[in-house]
Amino acid sequence: MSMDDMRPVYAALAVASADGIDCALATVIRTSGSVPRQTGSKMLIHADGSIVGTVGGGAMESLVVREAIACIVDGETRMRTYNLNDLAAGDPGICGGTLDVFIEPVLSAPTLIVVGGGHVGRALALLAKALDYRVILSDDRADYCSLEYAPGLDGYVLCAPADLPSRTRIDRRTYIACVTRGLPVDLKLMPALVESDAAYIGLIGSRRRWALTEKALRDAGMTDAGIVRITAPIGIAIGAETPQEIAVSILAQIIAVRRAGAQKMNS
Repeated sequence: MSMDDMRPVYAALAVASADGIDCALATVIRTSGSVPRQTGSKMLIHADGSIVGTVGGGAMESLVVREAIACIVDGETRMRTYNLNDLAAGDPGICGGTLDVFIEPVLSAPTLIVVGGGHVGRALALLAKALDYRVILSDDRADYCSLEYAPGLDGYVLCAPADLPSRTRIDRRTYIACVTRGLPVDLKLMPALVESDAAYIGLIGSRRRWALTEKALRDAGMTDAGIVRITAPIGIAIGAETPQEIAVSILAQIIAVRRAGAQKMNS
């Protein structure tokens, strides 16, 4: 595979990495006989099955795409051998050769969306960034949602709470910490978030605040399925008092959820 052939694959990989998009890279690592692509050929596969590059086309490539999508889901590498000899025997081609294809997940850093840029939100965003999360800060107040206020983050979404899901991508590797100002904000924010694919939705506040919020959400029509998706009060009990300590308790809980999810996925 020439450098000109590989350049679009590498460019697409760079874009996916910068945008926090999960994908998989398939590489032909060994061939014998007559085959459509040679050793070193690469193909980038997105979770929706779209591709950049090729490892040979046809039915064989469709099988690689299917394996790559599974690879993105479980995070496990795969080595697959494809014989291209006899269609009657189930081979995905009749070129007469064999290819070994290595398929590896290229997963983005997990995303933490911090909703609410007050003292705790700012401390949480900066701590998560130091731990290599992809961090998005959102608030409806410009003074609390900017590069100057919380430098070095991956995105700043200035919007009304209910508009957040339409303003940024939320997927199964997204964790959302709602360190908001109170009930009026939460009532607009929570219904939008529980319909998303987020792996975790946490809400700050005392047990009394959560009891009032839960009642208000139920009165507004939220079902048990929605309520159970919300972790409240957010964080683990470590006696935290300062914004930085509260940020530690929240991120510790998110890490526990994340690691437990990864272990469950790979068990």
